[in-house]
Amino acid sequence: MLGSQRKALALAGLSRSTWHYRHHRRPARADPIPQSQRDYPSRLSRGEREQIEERILDGWSKQVSVDHSFAAAWDEGVMLGSRRSWWRIAGELKYQALRPKIPTHAGHKSPRPVPVVTATAPGQAWSWDITDLFSPWRGIVFKAYKITDIYSRQIVGWRVEEREADHLAVDMFATAIAEHGAPEVVHADSGAAMRSNTLRAALTEHGVRLSHNRPYVSNDNPFSEAGFRTMKYRPSYPRIFQTLQAARTYLTDYVKWYNTEHKHSGIALFTPSQVADGSWEQVWQIRDQALQDYYEQHPHRFRIRPRTPIPAKLVGINLPT
Repeated sequence: MLGSQRKALALAGLSRSTWHYRHHRRPARADPIPQSQRDYPSRLSRGEREQIEERILDGWSKQVSVDHSFAAAWDEGVMLGSRRSWWRIAGELKYQALRPKIPTHAGHKSPRPVPVVTATAPGQAWSWDITDLFSPWRGIVFKAYKITDIYSRQIVGWRVEEREADHLAVDMFATAIAEHGAPEVVHADSGAAMRSNTLRAALTEHGVRLSHNRPYVSNDNPFSEAGFRTMKYRPSYPRIFQTLQAARTYLTDYVKWYNTEHKHSGIALFTPSQVADGSWEQVWQIRDQALQDYYEQHPHRFRIRPRTPIPAKLVGINLPT
């Protein structure tokens, strides 16, 4: 056979240690001692373990931690083992029920009630939110504020700023209320600006009731989220705004388009401004006449006489089924 042993073992896929052990086996022991039970100089003795267990249990009865018991023994000049050994022994104790319970705030909080917001006409309920508009620089984003009328889907207030702040939201609401009047309720998520006392005081002065999302519930503010989704999924959305003024210019054009041109699927394909001012009824007459004429010309294309959709009479958040 040509070549070295190392190369031959490599070709066979066998390590040198395995080959050596197979040819030089150690004599088998009748009753081998498991590693966990072997006695060696660094292992804690049974007496030391019992002392540590006694001190840990005594500490638990006084509602103190393992670290506290370890430090207390150390302060007495008693060193029975390392801090890690104390924790390992504590984890092996059978009486874990004696271990002190760490109080948490979560157990004392009652669940937040489900927010229910309803509207049967424009101007009754508003929803607002803030979203990020990205800039070319890492860590720098512009903040787009938006107020949406829940019934008509009309954007009744908006602004773009460099930061999120409650006084900026107060100014936006003051302008919107001056133009459209105060709603009965304003719904938002649970962000710092949304739950600020400054905004609450400004809105309650107008008799507005505030409503907020439940924590970690993503569908409690659908109207504001859907509006931002429409904006960010438009083909012309730039995704990156070079300057604050560029973001404001885009939002100016977008809000005008959204309110006056966007055929909204949630309001029977009318525009938000048409639902807000009631002009949708005249447009509905034109649509209905065209649809009925089409039906008269092609009745075989329909199973029953078609009906022209109208905006829902009741809209809201978490409506009862």
